[in-house]
Amino acid sequence: MDAGDSNNGDSFEDLSFWWVFFGMFYQLLKKRQRAIRYNSILTADDRVTEFLHGHWEHIFNRTRMTRDCFVRFSSIMEQTGRLTASRAVSVEEQLMIFLFVVGHGASNRDAQETWQRSGSTISKYFGIVLEAIFNMSGEYIQPPDMTNVHHTIRYSNRLFPYFQGCVGAIDGTHVSACFTYMLSGWEGSAHDARVLEHAISEPQNSFPFPPPGKYYLVDSGYANRGCFLAPYRGTNYHLRDRRRLGGDRKKEQFNYRHASLRNAIERTFGIWKRRFPILRSMHQFPLDKQAMIPVACAVLHNFIRMDPASVAQDHVSGDEDDDDASSEDDSVDADPDGVDVGESSSHLNIPQDMDMGAFRDYVANCIHEGSSG
Repeated sequence: MDAGDSNNGDSFEDLSFWWVFFGMFYQLLKKRQRAIRYNSILTADDRVTEFLHGHWEHIFNRTRMTRDCFVRFSSIMEQTGRLTASRAVSVEEQLMIFLFVVGHGASNRDAQETWQRSGSTISKYFGIVLEAIFNMSGEYIQPPDMTNVHHTIRYSNRLFPYFQGCVGAIDGTHVSACFTYMLSGWEGSAHDARVLEHAISEPQNSFPFPPPGKYYLVDSGYANRGCFLAPYRGTNYHLRDRRRLGGDRKKEQFNYRHASLRNAIERTFGIWKRRFPILRSMHQFPLDKQAMIPVACAVLHNFIRMDPASVAQDHVSGDEDDDDASSEDDSVDADPDGVDVGESSSHLNIPQDMDMGAFRDYVANCIHEGSSG
């Protein structure tokens, strides 16, 4: 090896040294910048303590739950082993990070600033909590009671006995403003009827078919068949339209009362989307997470509905009011005296040999005769 080769080798080693040096310096500088960025006086633990022990509105606005509801939910998650605290992040903080994102439609960057955590930490625990809550769907999203007539129907002169066989409605259920079945993962452009057909035709979807004589309400986008009772198509059903325009009065009366009962479902969706704004504007999550988020939000919605204080606070904050979905014309009239108006009546359940088209006509005739009498 001559002197030139030796000098070239030394130069290469010197250059490599400097590359390594500058690489280490750059990484150190990044860590320094990151340390400066998360320099809030309140640490994440301080914020959790503040929310848990501060004014009740703080934790409700942050998590969409009252303090007691949040503590109960957090205890369930920890005691059942669905969530475990890490060395740096408690179960309470993990839940608050998730609820902050879904309850405010917040971005990862917003969560970083609020919780003084790195983007990777936010993403990690959002995914962990999402999967844990999603796996609770079998426990908190269950079919309604299909044996008894719900009091919403039974104590309404407008609805009973005409809809006493109704056990719920597709897209939700009238019985308690809770979700009783959910199939997630379809693209938003898919027609509702196509999604329903998939739900009822694939055994693995575990669709809760009602017993004989019972049925679900559906809107005009679905076929009136099987165990699904749809309104008449091309027929007015709002009271103001019925007064102003002519038409088949029997069909209009049926559609009007059908819409009155389904109106609760529209209100439930309005409340749900207002409570969890992430449902209105989904961030760029992977497709599997996008499919899990609505189910997790439905679980949370049902859990919150079990807490009277959270529901009462929803009324105060306006989350229970959905102007787009409700109107005076579509409200369900309750019997003012609270009297059971048909305890023993069963003649409007679907006979075994009657198809849904004939049953709809039968109910429409009964409603018309009852209103004319």
